[in-house]
Amino acid sequence: MAQLMYALDLNIVFVALPEIGSELGFPGQTQQLVVSAYVVFAGGFLLFGGRAADLLGRRRIFVIALALYAVSSLAGGLADTPELIIAARAVQGIGGALLLPATLALINTVFEEGPSRNRALAVWGGAGASGLTIGALLGGVLTENFGWPSVFFVNVPLAGLLVPAALFVIPGDPERRERRSFDLPGALSVTIGSTLLVFALVQGPETGWGGTPVLTALGTAAVALALFVVIEKRSADPLLPFRLFRNRSLGISVSITFLYMATFGVLPYFLTVLLQNVHGYSPLRTGLAFLIPSVAIAIGTQLGERAVGRLGTRNTLAAGFAVGAVGTAVLALGFDESAGYGLLVPGLIVSGVGQGIVWTAMWIAAATGTAPGEQGVANGAASTGLNIGNAIGLAVFTAVADHGTEGKTGEALRAATAHGEFLVVLLTAAGMAAGLLLALGLRRRSGSPAGPSATAPEREEAVTAR
Repeated sequence: MAQLMYALDLNIVFVALPEIGSELGFPGQTQQLVVSAYVVFAGGFLLFGGRAADLLGRRRIFVIALALYAVSSLAGGLADTPELIIAARAVQGIGGALLLPATLALINTVFEEGPSRNRALAVWGGAGASGLTIGALLGGVLTENFGWPSVFFVNVPLAGLLVPAALFVIPGDPERRERRSFDLPGALSVTIGSTLLVFALVQGPETGWGGTPVLTALGTAAVALALFVVIEKRSADPLLPFRLFRNRSLGISVSITFLYMATFGVLPYFLTVLLQNVHGYSPLRTGLAFLIPSVAIAIGTQLGERAVGRLGTRNTLAAGFAVGAVGTAVLALGFDESAGYGLLVPGLIVSGVGQGIVWTAMWIAAATGTAPGEQGVANGAASTGLNIGNAIGLAVFTAVADHGTEGKTGEALRAATAHGEFLVVLLTAAGMAAGLLLALGLRRRSGSPAGPSATAPEREEAVTAR
């Protein structure tokens, strides 16, 4: 449920943006800040959140993140100025950055590596992957019937139920036998660097790549991330131990999560633009159009778990990307100003199944071979790849889609928008084909839960967890 809530918030405000802009006085070009504030802060704080889960307790961070969600969502729904709603979305993003690695770390330590963990990740993956598309559906239904504040208020009762449920159901955090430092310099440098990098990538297409804020953010991000690398190499207890990447499964998985969100992850945005701006769908009708891909993705996540047991993670990822690439290429045929929704359906189904397969398998790969005591930061690294992939994918593909629309209005604008998005969808299909090749770089057999690079206490914790 927590993962569903996290995924919903990535897309739930898309269809509510016009109404938010109208009521709060947002100029059209700045409405995207409501989305960007969440993406920027979620992407920037993920490694911090993963390390916090490892050192301060996974259940503890999980509950704190849910509380942040509840408070920030309530503030967002009550906001009466653009500044307040943007601030609320930023705090929501920090809550998401704490929540995502904590959920993964809990699953990957409560369930032993193998079939039981794979089944758990399939349930978790079904909630997350479907949430990306259900967000648009729920956003449309709520906005149409209850107004834009409802897309924020929906999180308050969800988080209110989840906090006591977590305390009752999830095992308590074990006492740590060793003192570990938090590596504050590393945390500050990577959080500042990641946040500014995502900010620049999100704002570049909106305000122009040559603008002072974007160039300043890129330059500062480069310095901060370079400083982070230096700090980590010299630290006795680093925030992100680079030895973790000796585990090929984790290294390739970070690349795959990046590519996943740069391809599959951007499709809901461009589908929303097609349905609302080209075909004139209402928020409710747009939301209902996402029912079919939501079901397809949910089916794909369960197929992914079964396939991993039979084919292995490597072959399952390759198959998922292959199915996704074919389905997305078919989906492109529906990106035409004169095409109806029916022409989109075959591609939405096939692409959605492939998306679900990859989603489940890539998190199984990311968890394989990492010690229990470092699951939080490892999943924080994979999740950072996810968010930066989404930011870069949207930045690049939005620029491609908008090329040729300048100065056009009416029917000419709709035709140009559809044509630009047709090209974008084909490019995402090509990216999925590249993901297939990347997946083949995984080893055929998985490593042990503690991993070859684990320390003695970490190996002891892995045995205790078993």
